[in-house]
Amino acid sequence: MKFDRKDKIEIFENAISWIVVFALFVYGGGKIFQFDGASEINKTVSDLTGMELMWAFYGYSKSYAITLGLFEIIGGTLILIKRTRIIGCLFTSTILVNVILQDIYFEVHLGALKAAILYQVLILMILWLNKDKVIQSIKALINFNTSQQPKYKFIIKLGIAFICFVLLRITEYYLTIKL
Repeated sequence: MKFDRKDKIEIFENAISWIVVFALFVYGGGKIFQFDGASEINKTVSDLTGMELMWAFYGYSKSYAITLGLFEIIGGTLILIKRTRIIGCLFTSTILVNVILQDIYFEVHLGALKAAILYQVLILMILWLNKDKVIQSIKALINFNTSQQPKYKFIIKLGIAFICFVLLRITEYYLTIKL
């Protein structure tokens, strides 16, 4: 049996995908237990290290931590399935960039930061291996049909949109601030 270049790339992509998926399942599933007791720190906020503060924040709401874990598991599942891999990589990148920034700014253990960076690099590699599909998708998303229309019609549509905007902002004000 002979593997061509495309076969080798597919094997490599699957292997690095599985590394990321495994980590997302472990970290996502771990959120159920990870922050237990973290909010019961007997220090004032000013005495907490960045990591203790972050852990207390996550430990305050078990449902929030579980939701984050669920998002990690969803992202891993999307990456696991070849058909949804690109969507999973984009979805998971938003989570990992947030984790990386938290690890940096809250001075979380260096090993956790390195792991998050590694997983993000692997996701970027997966996206690179699928760059033609990614580029095609981006082009489809930003393709704006600029059909010819009279200038007055364009200006009227902008005016109507602005009036709608103002009405929606007033509604937002009364729904959120005037309660």
